[in-house]
Amino acid sequence: MKKTQAVMIWFLPVIVIGGLFYPILGYLVLAMMIVLLSLSFFKGRYWCWNLCPRGAFLDIILSKVSAKKPLPKIFSKIWFRWLIFVLFISFLIIRIIRTGGNLLAIGSVFVIMCLVTTIISIILGTIKKHRAWCMICPMGLLQETIGKKSPFNKKK
Repeated sequence: MKKTQAVMIWFLPVIVIGGLFYPILGYLVLAMMIVLLSLSFFKGRYWCWNLCPRGAFLDIILSKVSAKKPLPKIFSKIWFRWLIFVLFISFLIIRIIRTGGNLLAIGSVFVIMCLVTTIISIILGTIKKHRAWCMICPMGLLQETIGKKSPFNKKK
């Protein structure tokens, strides 16, 4: 376990559980998205393996109960990963528009998005490899794409 993971793992229950009672905590998800996208210009998917709260949970907790079975080949297909990305972003945008600008409701959208993707990651991680979600994570795909194209990333 990395030291950063030991700290970051605590953000997941704070957002997923705490956010159900205090939707303003959803803005932590938005802040993390901004940080991870900023980092990707310089370090590609660095966030995923070092700072992602869900990734920390998957490594520290779920890896102990995972079936460790191979992923379906479709998970590695770029068109499938972009399809997941488009669905994720579309869902996010539609839900935010439906809030009518209510700041607490917008926070709740991010909490629910985090909750739903965490449930999906637990299901996938239990029946397949513990980091199965990471293969199709929309933010991971965006980081990877930015990292590969960024002139600032020395790890291309």
